[in-house]
Amino acid sequence: MAQGFKNTRKGISARFTAEEASLLQKLFSDVADTLEPEVSDETDPLASLIGISENSAVPTDPAVARILPVASDDPEVADEYRRFTELSLRQQKIGYLQMAALDVEAQDIVLDAEHARGWAAALNDVRLTLATRLDITSDADASATATKTDWRKVDTVEDYMALVYNFVSWLLDTLMEAMLDTLES
Repeated sequence: MAQGFKNTRKGISARFTAEEASLLQKLFSDVADTLEPEVSDETDPLASLIGISENSAVPTDPAVARILPVASDDPEVADEYRRFTELSLRQQKIGYLQMAALDVEAQDIVLDAEHARGWAAALNDVRLTLATRLDITSDADASATATKTDWRKVDTVEDYMALVYNFVSWLLDTLMEAMLDTLES
């Protein structure tokens, strides 16, 4: 069983079983793959190099749209913001997900402040993706999902995803508590 994140003298630490580490690596990898921008033959390489997206449309995947939300009620402002920031945001998020996937290979991990922030971002992106796939849109939906805690009672893919969502939510909560503890030290 995972030992959640704790603030220790060495840094923010956690311990995972091999199965938990494998699950987290898969989740981080899947969300990173989902965030990869679509590239076509017509993509301007210079625009891509400097981080400008030629397509400022809201992503069609609801999970990606939730991770990269519309920045303004004004459509023109939102399109311009997305055009100039989406590629770099995707790259940053993918970088955090890849970093966390590499870190978790050790199973016993110790994070410095930078890695802790990256882990928080990665876990949050996984959590948002799972919440979207589970159609969690209200407190009532979240409460219903939180009741799914017994691995032996998993009957559907949604039940399994709910358990994974609860695990990731718990991990993120313990990480945030550990990060807050570092501020008090």
